[in-house]
Amino acid sequence: MQVILEMLSYPFMVRALAGGLLVSLCASLLGVSLVLKRYSMIGDGLSHVSFGALSIAVAAGWAPLPFSIPVVVLAAFFLLRITENGKMKSDAAIAMISASALAAGIVVTSLTTGMTTDVSSYMFGSILAMSRADVVLAAALSAVVLCLFVFCYNKIFAVTFDESFARATGVRVSFYNGLTAVLTAVTIVLGMRMMGAMLISSLIIFPVLTSMRLFKSFRGVVWSSGVVSAVCFLAGLTASYAWSVPAGASVVLVNLAVFLLCAAAQALRGATARI
Repeated sequence: MQVILEMLSYPFMVRALAGGLLVSLCASLLGVSLVLKRYSMIGDGLSHVSFGALSIAVAAGWAPLPFSIPVVVLAAFFLLRITENGKMKSDAAIAMISASALAAGIVVTSLTTGMTTDVSSYMFGSILAMSRADVVLAAALSAVVLCLFVFCYNKIFAVTFDESFARATGVRVSFYNGLTAVLTAVTIVLGMRMMGAMLISSLIIFPVLTSMRLFKSFRGVVWSSGVVSAVCFLAGLTASYAWSVPAGASVVLVNLAVFLLCAAAQALRGATARI
């Protein structure tokens, strides 16, 4: 507790905590639908697209977020359209877009500014990168995501598990898929500021996988994912401050430890039940 109080005495740590918790919450809630629909790696693909866009913005001297958010949103729609048309499997489409965008970002960086502090922070994350504007945008994003799950829970449930049935009952499947893609894209861009392009997808995947070891119902997984994500981020950020290690890596390792503990507990419970 003393470490947390000391940590909160620094304004940049308060911004990191507030923004990180909000982004983690959004990523975990959106991740429930993405993981269950086997789109979990879309976060990794979009993070590489975001890195490419941010590299171009830094090289050209443009504002990074206003440039990268529309680019990543368009990439998300492009991935969605490809997979919906059945012309390419989702994993292949994500791998293609991911590798191409990352390569473009690396080439632009090497030909212009080189690996500057800004580019490096987007690649690997930086605890100092979260600004006041990022926190405000994260708060607005989390409000939209929470409203989506509160007021459209039944539609999200139907679209996640059976799109054909949802479409037959009058649910606008394309609208909800598109909305999820947009919100995921914005979450990825914001989360990259702290987690980095290499680690941001962990915020989408780990809390959901952990929650699926604890609960079997969709509602239980949704609630648990939000809680697990927030707790793991707080623990990871505290460890990062206490031991002077990168925040993104700390958060991922805490998520991994919690997942392994829950998986071990589930295996032990199953073995006990068979005895």
